[in-house]
Amino acid sequence: MENLRELAGVGRKTANVVLGNAFGINEGVVVDTHVIRLSHRLGLTKQKDPEKIEQDLMKLVPQKYWAVWSHWLIWHGRRRCYARKPDCASCEVFRLCPSGKVFLRTGVARRAED
Repeated sequence: MENLRELAGVGRKTANVVLGNAFGINEGVVVDTHVIRLSHRLGLTKQKDPEKIEQDLMKLVPQKYWAVWSHWLIWHGRRRCYARKPDCASCEVFRLCPSGKVFLRTGVARRAED
């Protein structure tokens, strides 16, 4: 992690992608825009800072799943839980998502506590 972070333009997200995908090393959770959005909608964190979100997720998800967990959230964010109009009616995790119930009731995509 430290060696990658020393490279210009490489932050935790990129380092986690490289370590997890290229080397199978689960050093942390990749936190991109989809992971941030879904983590908030699912009520997994209230943090705004990506590194703090990563720390919250690392406490919830076993380390051996950190890389794949990121991929699952990113896939779900790209294919189902869109930023403006999530497809809650077809959502695989709707029963677990407090924000989905709010969206179906109000038509507004936001976190349940907003």
